[in-house]
Amino acid sequence: MKPAGRLSGAGWLGAPEVRAVMAALTAGGATARFVGGCVRDTLAGRTIGDKDIATSDPPETVLRLLEAAGFKAIPTGLDHGTVTAVVHHVPFEITTLRHDVETDGRRARVAFTDDWLADAARRDFTMNALYADFDGTYYDPFDGAADLSAGRVRFVGDAETRIREDVLRILRFFRFHAYFGQGAPEAEGYTACRKLANLLPTLSGERVAAELLKLLNAPEPASTVELMAEAGILTATLPETGTSARLRALVTVEGITVGADPIRRLAALVDGGASAANAVCRRLRLSNAQRERLVCLVVPPVWPDSEWGARTARGWLYRMGAETFRDLVVLAWAGAIAARGESPRLEAEGWRSLLDLAKTWRVPRLPVGGEDVMTLGVAGGPEVGRLLGEVEAWWIEGDFQAGRAQALEQLARIVEKGKDRS
Repeated sequence: MKPAGRLSGAGWLGAPEVRAVMAALTAGGATARFVGGCVRDTLAGRTIGDKDIATSDPPETVLRLLEAAGFKAIPTGLDHGTVTAVVHHVPFEITTLRHDVETDGRRARVAFTDDWLADAARRDFTMNALYADFDGTYYDPFDGAADLSAGRVRFVGDAETRIREDVLRILRFFRFHAYFGQGAPEAEGYTACRKLANLLPTLSGERVAAELLKLLNAPEPASTVELMAEAGILTATLPETGTSARLRALVTVEGITVGADPIRRLAALVDGGASAANAVCRRLRLSNAQRERLVCLVVPPVWPDSEWGARTARGWLYRMGAETFRDLVVLAWAGAIAARGESPRLEAEGWRSLLDLAKTWRVPRLPVGGEDVMTLGVAGGPEVGRLLGEVEAWWIEGDFQAGRAQALEQLARIVEKGKDRS
């Protein structure tokens, strides 16, 4: 590969851990270069995330060089040539140059090589097939820098071939368009994704979920979601999706309030109630915590209202907890915008007051507990919880004003009524 230029604004190349890991990897005479996202994002003037490295040495040699330098070396994927180095508490993923021997749309069998162009040719998009030496010289074998500047997500080589190698690249195409694209998507790539969308169900739910949630976390994902719907991508991955109007409104609300959250944004898309939310969770194999949160945001116990008074709002904030309450407020606000096309100023002030309450109100604790119930002669078990629930409902109804003495009196009255009924 021929050099394409020099990186500017690459101050991260001078970091002590960067200098140390590159010194270790090149100690035996091999060439090591940064690859992919860190080079791409430096060219784009964006914040750098992970710093991945490609090397001409085989993984066993990489392990030996890192250990000789005194660094932690983890064989995270030796079959695919990947070793993770931890240098001054910073991880680096180091992968041996490789080319595909066999692919089936989900995984690849690779062979190692010392051919940099062969390694570049197996990558997904031109903007990800970028390499950089430690001195900032970068290499661009497929004009990825020009595509990056133009906001064009373009497959390396033939788009259909790249997709058939790994079907997940369909979702990656749209995810990268959401982050880097400008205007309409690149025509050949879009056409290939649309043509091969029927292959998406062959992917594991976990891989699909990871890509979709990253896409939804983009600064403005709604336009890309609409493109995916037009291309039949959502039919194959999220058939429970409704219109994107609430998602578009939610992005606006989040931008002036709580910030982006992919599960909340997913909830804005799901249409069809609890059954639809549960179907999404099963297909994407979401974690239990993600499932519980998504179902609650799709089918909550109540939808917040901008006209709620402080007493009503405090009651629901107590029951839901601050995080769920806040999520539902911004979703309800977005729903109002989507339904009406705009949010009247007074209504916006009502939503903001609910968010302020979630941020500032110190949620009180029920002043009585299970021991107090049993002190009144109630045996342990479900009855204790039921009686505490009655006291709690009374306490909430009174806007949390009752102290311990009053709560104990109310508890005694409830227990006594129970005895009278029996």
